[in-house]
Amino acid sequence: MSNVELQPVHNRIESPFEFHQGDSPLLVSMPHSGLQLTVTEEESLTEKAKRLPDTDWYIPELYGDLAARGVSVISANYSRYVIDLNRPYDDAALYTTKTTGLFPEILFDESPTFLAGKEPTDVHHALCKEQIWRPYHQQIEDELARIKAKFGYAILLDAHSIAAEVPMLFEGKLPDFNWGTNAGESCAPAVLKSAQACLSNNYSQVANGRFKGGYITRAFGQPAEGIHAIQLELSQATYLNDELVKQGQYLLDEGKFPVIQKQLRKLVDALLSVKL
Repeated sequence: MSNVELQPVHNRIESPFEFHQGDSPLLVSMPHSGLQLTVTEEESLTEKAKRLPDTDWYIPELYGDLAARGVSVISANYSRYVIDLNRPYDDAALYTTKTTGLFPEILFDESPTFLAGKEPTDVHHALCKEQIWRPYHQQIEDELARIKAKFGYAILLDAHSIAAEVPMLFEGKLPDFNWGTNAGESCAPAVLKSAQACLSNNYSQVANGRFKGGYITRAFGQPAEGIHAIQLELSQATYLNDELVKQGQYLLDEGKFPVIQKQLRKLVDALLSVKL
């Protein structure tokens, strides 16, 4: 399986995300899987950044056909280098440690995202906020409200992945599954318990370690109101070809892929079965 070809588009931003409405208490959000660029980024990204190294690679493929299982799903079409949908609108800091913001100026290896003197303007940033960020978040808000009205509660799984080693963000090697519930504030304990219990012993996991949940988890998770949010930061070592990653190629490992896909299917089943 090869990488999807980048698709630069004009500055008139259309179709900021894909959305399917399901018929279950679960909504899966994929804010960092997008590969599209506007013309502005296509002309201003460094050569390294144009390879989109910090993408949450293959998240839609990993979770399989959620629509056929009755699960609502929203996935970003645009790269996080256009705008990071898991950051607050005002770009307030989420972590005290070093990280990237709403409009990333550096990559996870701390090299610049944009060519010197060609950084996107404030006007372009405002366009992205209004035509990508707002619609994405509004769709989540509307769908969670609809789900809650129908089922009495709603669960949001914010689905991410990341390289196993990112020295700028954390020391050492990341566990395979990294759960974030904003230190227990974004969902009922039963949600995290079910998610953790479904994992095979072959995978390592941690809850509220380096990743406690980004803006989406923190903003929408309101368990007292019947809306529960949990973030999964999945180590890319569980499904990418390690040797090719070292060469700057992000390709699925044909051996790992079906195994992790089966595990993620069990995760979705577990979340659909939570009693709240």
